[in-house]
Order: sequence, then structure tokens, then C-alpha cells
Amino acid sequence: MQVDELKVPGAWSFTPRQFPDPRGVFLEWFKGQVLEQALGHPLTVKQANHSVSSRGTLRGVHFADVPPGQAKYVYCTRGAVLDVVVDIRVGSPTFGVSDAVRLDDVDRRGIYLSEGLGHAFLALTDDANVTYLCSEPYNPGHEHGIHPLDPALDLPWPGDVEPLLSDKDAAAPTLEQARADGLLPSYDECVRFYDTLRGGSGQ
Repeated sequence: MQVDELKVPGAWSFTPRQFPDPRGVFLEWFKGQVLEQALGHPLTVKQANHSVSSRGTLRGVHFADVPPGQAKYVYCTRGAVLDVVVDIRVGSPTFGVSDAVRLDDVDRRGIYLSEGLGHAFLALTDDANVTYLCSEPYNPGHEHGIHPLDPALDLPWPGDVEPLLSDKDAAAPTLEQARADGLLPSYDECVRFYDTLRGGSGQ
């Protein structure tokens, strides 16, 4: 499995080796040991989500309060999406930086994003199926969003796809508004939390 760290620290892509034969194809789309080597700690899965989206569906940018936040391992089982990770941790050296990876049923790569990072994806095909392994269950009182079309974020959405947002995502604040309202996670708090996951004291 090929592992590549993204431009946003705390996010990686994982491209599996595929074994095709006349019957079809076999692959290991998630390997806990490989992920643990990249992170320095294991991923404890407490919830698994699955979404089905029509072309143009834009979900995100979503994030959760840290601690405990919600780390995600994201995999596209059918169709294709453009998956985007955003550093929204206040005080981070890469605050505001984003990276995008195409997830599809051809290369079959996955993306991991650490707690405190923002996540969004745009469905590039109809019937795009996405599965998420999550470190924490959904907690509506601690979940937030940033408008995915915020000009300040300048996310690389393709111009030939008309975005379709939920009412909640369409009403989300800009990055600067979320920062002013104190909604964004602190980089220092995230770093302390990552340290506890690796067995440290978090101090």
C-alpha cells in the first residue's frame, strides 16, 4: 500500500495494491497496521458511515470540537468524488491550507484526516458511494461547518460541476466568521490531543 502525506499535516492518502483476474479484482482498502505506522497510533473505529450522492452533491466543510474531535478514513466504493481536507486549526503553521484527492472505484485510494481538520467532498459522478470509518460517533452538539464555497478558502472545485448543498451547509459561516465566533479548533489543543493518542501525557 502506497502512503502519501498531504499538504495538510495530519492527513494522508493510501493507495492499495490491486489484484485483478478474470473473476474481478481483490484489494485491501484499509490496513490498520499501515495506518498506525503513519499516525504513530491506531485508529479506533467507533462508527462507520455510508453516503450515496448524485453528481454535484457537495458535503462539508465539516469538523468537530477537539477533544475528542472525529478522525475519518474515507473511501469511495463506487463512482468518484473530489475529497478535500482543510487545515482549520487556529495557530497552525498551515492554517487555511487545503489539499484535494480524487477518490474513485479505479485507483481505490482512501484518505485519513486527523481530528481538528475540516473535510468536504464533491460527487463527480451520479451514484457516488462513500464510506467513512470514524474515531467517534456523530455528536450534533459538537459538530460544525464552514461554507465550502467561501472565497477565502478557494477550494479547487471543478468548474464544470454545479454544486448542490444542503440547507445546513449553505448557511454555514465563512472561515473567518467561524474563527471570530470561536468555533474553530486550536492547533495547540489538537497537538496535545494527538500526543495522548500516541500514549503521551498531552502536556
